[in-house]
Amino acid sequence: MIDRVDHFVLTVRNLERSRDFYVRGLGMGLESFGNGRTALTFGNQKINLHIAEGSPILPRASFPTPGSADICFICSISLQNVIEILRERNLPIELGPVERTGAKGRIESIYLRDPDMNLIELSEYK
Repeated sequence: MIDRVDHFVLTVRNLERSRDFYVRGLGMGLESFGNGRTALTFGNQKINLHIAEGSPILPRASFPTPGSADICFICSISLQNVIEILRERNLPIELGPVERTGAKGRIESIYLRDPDMNLIELSEYK
């Protein structure tokens, strides 16, 4: 019945810092939509960003909390190239490379944190 993920929402404390991390740091696209809303784009998916305090977006999660996400992204370039880019952009890697299991099999992953301390896993299938 379910085919794919279209989008998900991250609740953030600071919209500008989050945009910078995902756009400058990870190379995602930036999209404005609706009434001044912000989305990060990659592949055929997007991440909508909601501000933690006073977000008027309804409906929303019952307990929207910055820093509660644990997300794995599959990279379009080699993980070694990703590591080099992150180092150039002064984005510290918390763990890795380490072997893990993704939805379709064996992956190699590195882990880092976004500005809200969400755990971001960047991976390559092996």
